[in-house]
Amino acid sequence: MMQDNGFGGLSLAQDLPDSQDSFAELWGNVVPLPLNLSMEHDESWPAGNMVALLNPDALADGFDEELFELPPEASTADGVTPPASTVPVTSDHPGEFGFQLRFQKSGTAKSVTSTYSEILNKLYCQLAKTSLIEVLVTKELPLGALLRATAVYKKSDHVAEVVRRCPHHQKEDAADHSSHLIRVEGSQRAQYFEDPNTKRQSVTVPYELPQLGTEMTTILLSFMCNSSCMGGMNRRPILTILTLETPEGHVLGRRCFEVRVCACPGRDRKSEEIKSKTQMGTKQTTKRKNTPPAPTPNTSEKKSKSASSAEEEDKDVFVLRVRGRERYEWLKKVNDGLELMDRVGKSKPPVTVKHEAAVAAPSSGKRLLLRGERSDSE
Repeated sequence: MMQDNGFGGLSLAQDLPDSQDSFAELWGNVVPLPLNLSMEHDESWPAGNMVALLNPDALADGFDEELFELPPEASTADGVTPPASTVPVTSDHPGEFGFQLRFQKSGTAKSVTSTYSEILNKLYCQLAKTSLIEVLVTKELPLGALLRATAVYKKSDHVAEVVRRCPHHQKEDAADHSSHLIRVEGSQRAQYFEDPNTKRQSVTVPYELPQLGTEMTTILLSFMCNSSCMGGMNRRPILTILTLETPEGHVLGRRCFEVRVCACPGRDRKSEEIKSKTQMGTKQTTKRKNTPPAPTPNTSEKKSKSASSAEEEDKDVFVLRVRGRERYEWLKKVNDGLELMDRVGKSKPPVTVKHEAAVAAPSSGKRLLLRGERSDSE
């Protein structure tokens, strides 16, 4: 027969009187066992002594402290975008690492697919054509640093809207990130994100160390929609924000430039640079016109000053040393004549001479003779 187990000397097969008092007495002597403790008798639990279960030391030995601890949250997986601000900052910030961008110099020829204007800080490129951007830093970056490219509208009227591709180009693209305007070419490690709060789209690529003999690394960007596409940018100017970040999403540096996606980048760059220079010249001319002219001295004051200065100079006496008697006599006669002219000029009033009006010569034919003149034939 199966042996009956007991709790504290109380047999399970014992007949109990049918009364409330006996059940209450039994329930008061029963203590629930811990989950990880065996029901079998142990040396730490003397047989027939249920009070041993209430010993704190006995409970501490078999209690798992990590039983009620929540499991640690899953580590941030690759591709989780840090929370973005509602209005992205578009000002340049090189940071402590001296973050800089350089663009390939390609001129303004009509055949170029991508060209950059230093005057306007603007990139002109064709649809889905690769643009080379060189990244330069002055010191070593933290491990796992990455580059993030985000497109925003330039004007304040549209800055709250998300820059997306037009519906026409989205339908033609079978990629999972077909709505993203900016693509990273040549890297299988590029990741595309959409912020759950602002819905802004961005693409990241790990920062690669410069190759031997160079001081910069190159990334390849392409823009997958024209600036004039209806339903997309719709001729609204956009800015591309390129940020240097840590794996946790902390910004180490930021650069911003304007982008125009068009059919002829060289022609558009040339025309916009000429227009910008013309506007700058017009502004300078307007400033000069608005500047009040410097006060000019009165003409009468000028004349009086010049006359007084001439009189003061005439009163000065100079001594001239002359070698030779004959030369001295000659210079003395010249000086005496000048002195006489001064005395005569001061005593007589000035005489005005009336000139006869000149007679205009005829355009053709013989010249008119004045009174007293003789003809050439005479």
